[in-house]
Formats: sequence, structure tokens, C-alpha cells
Amino acid sequence: MSRGLATLTVADMLDRWPFAAQHFADGGYAEIADQPEAVLGEIFDSGQLTALDEFLTMMEDFLGGNEEKVAEITITGGFAKDGSDEPVRKLTVKVGEVVCIVGPTGSGKSRLLADIEWVARGDTPTGRHVTINGQVPDDKWRFSSEYKLVAQLSQNMNFVMDLTVEEFLSLHAESRQVGDPAGKIQRIWNWANELAGEPFALDTPVTSLSGGQSRALMIADTAVLSASPVVLIDEIENAGIDRQQALDILIREEKIVLMATHDPILALMGDRRVVINNGAMRKVIEPSEAEHANLEELRAIDERMMGLRHRLRMGERLDEI
Repeated sequence: MSRGLATLTVADMLDRWPFAAQHFADGGYAEIADQPEAVLGEIFDSGQLTALDEFLTMMEDFLGGNEEKVAEITITGGFAKDGSDEPVRKLTVKVGEVVCIVGPTGSGKSRLLADIEWVARGDTPTGRHVTINGQVPDDKWRFSSEYKLVAQLSQNMNFVMDLTVEEFLSLHAESRQVGDPAGKIQRIWNWANELAGEPFALDTPVTSLSGGQSRALMIADTAVLSASPVVLIDEIENAGIDRQQALDILIREEKIVLMATHDPILALMGDRRVVINNGAMRKVIEPSEAEHANLEELRAIDERMMGLRHRLRMGERLDEI
């Protein structure tokens, strides 16, 4: 048995596969959790261990735990709106990178994000192809609800369910069958409050969250609970969140981040930026040292503007700025 289940203690097994507790409960062995130091091979026969192994395999497939780790994605260029070849023929983005997508309104930024989300194979209007780890991806990335390559955070986020923040996060954690759900929920809530700047409680109804709070919650939730290796962000500059910290959190959780934006601060925060025009990737720019210096100046201006917004919210006058 490749997992070596027979040599594991109950505590070790439940730590690695917390969803196994349900398997034992269904089989009439709920009390096994009361024997953390017991060795599985001394409790169960080979047939029972095989059944457990099959259950773990099934659950890992369902939860996306057995797929090959996505280390990079590559977008191969297709065609511009006028039918000409896309100038950028290949764009590879690796885990831990942030690539910004810039261009005029209607230039095709959202279309590029959609091609990535759909894992295009030359069958979208642009004719682009998307590969994973240098290989043509399995159909599961395109058609299976169990495997999601992409988690998308859009500029319009509205909750309609009648749940508190804690209930919403608990539901997601339960569906993912993660270990230490309480700890992860606490981490998400802490991060979301840091990002939003407008504190909210765990018992706050999600329908009463502001736009910035909603986006902050979803960014933190995506970082901690989402199994999707790629995060697509569509214009968060007006979300009222700490943008640098949002990117830091996603990178820390080993996500590939692509972000469509009109915000010069966000554009300069990225490792690279892709310029889109007429539906095509025109060029890829790496920020220069001079641009990084300008970024510090832009951040100072932005902090000043944030301070003015805060004063307005607090009812102060702006006779002196």
C-alpha cells in the first residue's frame, strides 16, 4: 500500500486526511478518534485498510489533492481583432509572479483573462492556446467541476446568501474538507480586516459588507481555501483595500496572479506588465529602476489621498490639506 497506512497512527492519519473521520463514522468506527496513538495496522485488517485507501483516493480526486502541482502556465499568442498575428507569441507566468494586464477600455484585457480561465485550445475568438507546465492540459481543467485552474476576483462582488461571515467561511472550509478549519477561518478573517481597513466581525452578515470588505474577504478566502493555482483579478483599484498586502498574501500562498488594471500603482507593483491593444498582446514590459522609484512617489501620493478619504468619512473638513 503506497500510502503506508498500516504504519500510521490514528492522529497522523487524521492530521493528513481530516475527512477520513467521516469514513470511520459511516463505518461505525467513530470512536477511533479517541485512540490517537493507536497504529492503523493493529486496528484494521488488510481489507479495511484497502477500503480506506480507496476512500482517500476518491476524496483527493474530488478535492483536487492528487493533481500535478501547477508551477507555470503559458499563453501562446493567437490573433488580433483585425486577424493579424498577435505580436507576443508566448507568455509564461510562474508561481509567485504577478503579471499586470494594461490597455485601453475595450482593448481585450478581460478576453485574455477569459482565455486563461477557459484553458483555451485555439477554440476561442482569439485563437490562443494555454498550456500548463509546458503540456497540453488534461480535459479536467476545462470541463470538470472538481478541478478549477482559476479563481476569479472581479470588480463587482455581491453576496446574496443569508449567512454571517463565519457561516460563509465555515461552509467553504467544510466543502474543502480542510484540516484545522477554525484556525483557517480565523486567519482569513484577520487578513480580510487588515486588507479592508474597515473592521467587521465574524457575525456580520455577508450581505451587509461594503464593496471593499467583500473583496478583502474573497481575496483572503481565495488565498487560504481555494485550490485553484491561478488567480485572475479584474480591476480592484477602486476596491478600498490594501493592494500591496493583497498581492503579498496571494504570492505567499503560492498563487499565479494575473491582474487587469488601469491603476499605475498596481501596474508598477507587478513583475511584468502585458500591454493589450486591438485584442492582442502587443508587448511585455519589465519595470525599470526609474519606474520603481516613481512607484515610491505614487505610493506616497496614494497614502495622502487615502488619508483625505478617511478624514471625509470621519466628517472632517478639508480646508487644509
